[in-house]
Amino acid sequence: MYQAGLKIGTCSWNFDSWVGLVYSGKKSRAVEYLPEYVEQFDTAEIDSWFYRIPDKRSVEEYRAAVPREFSFTCKVPQEITLTHFRKRRSQDPLEPNPSFLSVDRFLTFLEAVEPVLPQLDAIMFEFEYLNRQKMSGQEEFIDRLGSFLERLPAGLPYAVEPRNANYLNRRWFEFLSEHRSAHVFSEKQYMPHVWEVYAQHRDLVERTGGRTVIRLLGGDRKAMEAKTGGTWNQVVEPKDDDLSAVAGMIASLLSSLFTIVSVNNHYEGAAPITARNLRRLIAER
Repeated sequence: MYQAGLKIGTCSWNFDSWVGLVYSGKKSRAVEYLPEYVEQFDTAEIDSWFYRIPDKRSVEEYRAAVPREFSFTCKVPQEITLTHFRKRRSQDPLEPNPSFLSVDRFLTFLEAVEPVLPQLDAIMFEFEYLNRQKMSGQEEFIDRLGSFLERLPAGLPYAVEPRNANYLNRRWFEFLSEHRSAHVFSEKQYMPHVWEVYAQHRDLVERTGGRTVIRLLGGDRKAMEAKTGGTWNQVVEPKDDDLSAVAGMIASLLSSLFTIVSVNNHYEGAAPITARNLRRLIAER
């Protein structure tokens, strides 16, 4: 079922509509789904930590719910990656976030997740699209991010996901190589296809951090939610050609980089089905 150097799972796993697809019945808490989840997948993306630093008790519960060989990826809390606070109303002025790229806040996060740290394959910094009001351009972003990364504990699996398509150039991948950080390939609306970015910068990608992450997030989230009605148990928007291209990209990546793939329900409508189909397509290469 599994292939060396490759882990495939889903973006979060706490979905009642996966009963019959992944789970035998509904559970009251996300952690209670994990014992059945790990029977089918070898990685899971922890989404909830993006919204708050977790308490150690919750982290311990995650660790205890899975075998030692199972691993997670996670996004660091958004308080570290948001340049400005989110607006409540569109007409509100931008308010700078004093915790943006705060080493102290990141170390607090690391302390909280310490019980599961050996099982984290990627600690991801997900940035929103940065317009000129939030960031003057790529050079400022690289300067500020580089200063931050240089002050973090060495040897951890850092990975960075920018949402500015124009940042995905040779300068970006050279920067990641210098800082031994992985790139997070994000297949989503308004971003170039991940396999196109990889093909253009393959030589540099292979020098970034010994690993890479691919997140299949999909297109218009609201449109997909309307189409599924929030029930995520069947493919409603097949992406056969795209998935084949992703499989080819992964087959190439495996010659040089440990690769983690996380699939979102919004990609085709049912992340578990997409993940299984992707694994089959890779095995057929």
